[in-house]
Amino acid sequence: MEKREEDIVCSAKGSKLSVTFWEKTIASGVVIGFVLGLLAVYYTMPASDYSFLKLPRSLEDLQILRDHLESYTTDYTVQVLVGFCTVFIFMQTFMIPGTIFMSLLAGALFGVFKGVALVVFASTSGASSCYFLSKLIGKPLVFSLWPDKLSFFQAQVAKRKERLLNYMLFLRLTPTLPNTFINVASPIVDVPYHIFFLGTVIGLIPAAYLTVRAGIALGELRSIGDLYDFQAIATLFFIGAVSITPTLMTKSKT
Repeated sequence: MEKREEDIVCSAKGSKLSVTFWEKTIASGVVIGFVLGLLAVYYTMPASDYSFLKLPRSLEDLQILRDHLESYTTDYTVQVLVGFCTVFIFMQTFMIPGTIFMSLLAGALFGVFKGVALVVFASTSGASSCYFLSKLIGKPLVFSLWPDKLSFFQAQVAKRKERLLNYMLFLRLTPTLPNTFINVASPIVDVPYHIFFLGTVIGLIPAAYLTVRAGIALGELRSIGDLYDFQAIATLFFIGAVSITPTLMTKSKT
């Protein structure tokens, strides 16, 4: 363990992660997309009092936001969609807490199927943006914030190179490691982007479904803790266990 941590320290101090032209293009495109998206929404919405627009930090804030946006969702669907995705992706990219409220809002405004599709799209896009941003500048930050988790994650990824997608699915399906940490640490421990992408887009679906469905009955929620009761967590762990079964079977044969 000490040797692995020493390797990470030396790597963080002495090297810079290589970034391809396309990765730089994607990162730049994301930033430009944020700006253009918000400007487009701002200039195409009718003149009104938008003081209610703020990032929700409680269920009460979320209910107020839902009540105001419901009327706009019908008449200005595209603007609401663009604004929602832009804010969600921005929050994911820069690790701003509160995306769970955005997932609830998606259910309240768009229903289950559209809401799940929207949340999975925005979550995957934001996670991808965070991945590339971390590849550019994230190594010192991750090591300073999560040195122990980074050492653990690096060791697990190294042991599971042949079945890495199964492991990434397990991480996304269960609360073993925080999603924020997975987003920023994956490029540092050499998780290929296509594995990261597939693990994210597939692995987030069950949790997104639970949260979006809860958003439909937003008024019945008393706290965020009501979203993940024992049954919900057990279900996610069961799906996660199924996802790593091929890896366990392969090890038992060798």
